[in-house]
Amino acid sequence: MIAYAQHINTIHWPTLLIGLIALLIQIFWPRVSQKIPGSLVAIIVTTAIVGLGHISSVKTIGDLYTIKAGLPTFTIPQLSFGLIRQMISPAFTIAILASIESLLSCVVSDGMIGSHHRSNAELVGQGVGNMMSALFGGIPATGAIARTAANVKNGGRTPIAGMMHAVTLLLILLFLMPYASLIPMSCLASILIMVAYNMSGWRTFVHMLKKAPKSDIAVLVITLVLTVFFDLVVAIEFGMVLAAFLFLKRMSDVAAVRQWVDKDSLDDNELSENTDLKHVPNNTVVYEIFGSLFFGAANDFLNFNHEEGKNVLILRMRNVPAMDISGLEALEETLEICQKRGMTLILSHVNKQPYHVMEKAGFIEKVGQENLCENIDASLKRAASLA
Repeated sequence: MIAYAQHINTIHWPTLLIGLIALLIQIFWPRVSQKIPGSLVAIIVTTAIVGLGHISSVKTIGDLYTIKAGLPTFTIPQLSFGLIRQMISPAFTIAILASIESLLSCVVSDGMIGSHHRSNAELVGQGVGNMMSALFGGIPATGAIARTAANVKNGGRTPIAGMMHAVTLLLILLFLMPYASLIPMSCLASILIMVAYNMSGWRTFVHMLKKAPKSDIAVLVITLVLTVFFDLVVAIEFGMVLAAFLFLKRMSDVAAVRQWVDKDSLDDNELSENTDLKHVPNNTVVYEIFGSLFFGAANDFLNFNHEEGKNVLILRMRNVPAMDISGLEALEETLEICQKRGMTLILSHVNKQPYHVMEKAGFIEKVGQENLCENIDASLKRAASLA
């Protein structure tokens, strides 16, 4: 702001006026028509003013750059190990951001037309298109929410709409590019200002500051500050790592192990509040696991109490959606403890992903296929047979 104040006398007023006209058109044109983009109207009007008014002091694209009609030159990039090392980090960041932006556009489109997109097809198509574009000197592109919404509002419903968009751009590239040299640079600046404003999502930002948990607000603000004072790549990398740690923290907080209460040990008042409890055999202790079995919470699953006269431990795992190697090691330690105490370990209702981890590691053979039961009733029956 200080630099702007110091150089206020360098303002070129005709250029500023053209930019303000283009900005006002983009702000107020949606009240006139929703079908024709305000940016297109701004380009046409300001180009006509500068061209027909012979305002040569206002710089246009043609004054600064040479624009030719036709396809760009096909070029195979010169790759080297040093270049790959230099570009690998920003390349992954751009790929992640592009994927998120495109999938978000798909979600917006689904909500507008009541359809369902194919995520894999969208990302594969985008990846192939960006790789081919790079061979012609292009930069990575994504699906844009604004263009997607405009497409849907104007009747687009199928991939044919996107194909027609591409064909239209190709025709402009081949035949109308010389006319782009007449567009005032200040008009493009005003378009970028509107794009930046629309992308800022300040209303969402304010809403999140008011409603979101403090941890999410911290990630949001830190990412914003890093973007402003460093660059987007650093901000995204740091923000993703911080968000991942917070996610692990939340997952470990909700993970828990609870011991079942024997129905026969409750009085009548307690039974009225626990009418869904099942009878547990006298030789059995039952624990139910809640949450994913992963390294952030695995240690909590080893705290099983050993009671005299119990020779069966049932772990009910219906609420365990996923498990990693740390969770598997916790189960193996539990099995070893059971074997030392002369107890049989029975696993109830093991979900698909944990079962696959156990099967691949050979844990099922260790615990015995007969001790993996499909539900708690079968587990209690198996435990009763071992009394």
